[in-house]
Amino acid sequence: MTKALSEMSLEELWHLFPIELVPPRQEWPQFYAEESSFLKSQLPENQLIRMEHIGSTAIGTIWAKPIVDILVETTEEANWEEMQARLLDVGYLCMSQSESRMSFNKGYTPQGFAERVFHLHLRRPGDHDELFFRDYLIDHPKAALAYQRLKLRLAKLYRFDRDGYTAAKTEMIREYTQKGKAEKYRENDF
Repeated sequence: MTKALSEMSLEELWHLFPIELVPPRQEWPQFYAEESSFLKSQLPENQLIRMEHIGSTAIGTIWAKPIVDILVETTEEANWEEMQARLLDVGYLCMSQSESRMSFNKGYTPQGFAERVFHLHLRRPGDHDELFFRDYLIDHPKAALAYQRLKLRLAKLYRFDRDGYTAAKTEMIREYTQKGKAEKYRENDF
C-alpha cells in the first residue's frame, strides 16, 4: 500500500521527487498559459496585480526541472484565506506560508510527478524579484548558460536534497537578480 504524501518523511519525498533536469520543452509556455487561465477563473480577479511564468521553464533556452513556476502577486487587500481555500479546492497543496508569502504545489502524487507539475508562489505587492531574474536570463544568453551549467552540476550533487540544491544556487540567483533590477530601473520598466 502506498503512503499518502502527508505521511512521508522529507527524505522519502526527496527520493520520490528527485532533482531531475531536462532540456527545454516547447509545451511549458502552453502549460503555463492553460494553468494561468484556469487560475484566473478561480481567483478573485479584482485581487490580482499580476500572474507571471517564472523559473527556468520560463527562460525557454535552458535545462530545467519539468515544473512550471507561477508567480501570483495580489493586492494588499487580497483575502488570502479565501484564495488558499480556492487553491486547495482545485488540487493545490499548501507547502509553506508566512504573513507575506504562500507556496503551493500541484502535480505531486504518491507515485511521483504527474504529467504537469506546478509551483504557485502567492505574494503581496512588490514581491516579485523572480521577474528581474527571469528577464535578465532571457536578455543575457551567456548568463543563462552559466546558470544552466551550475544547475546541471548541482543536480548531480543534490539529487535527493532540494534544500541543498536551492541553497547552492542562491548566490548566482541573487547576483543576476540585482543586475536585472539595475537594468530594468534604468529602463523604467518596473
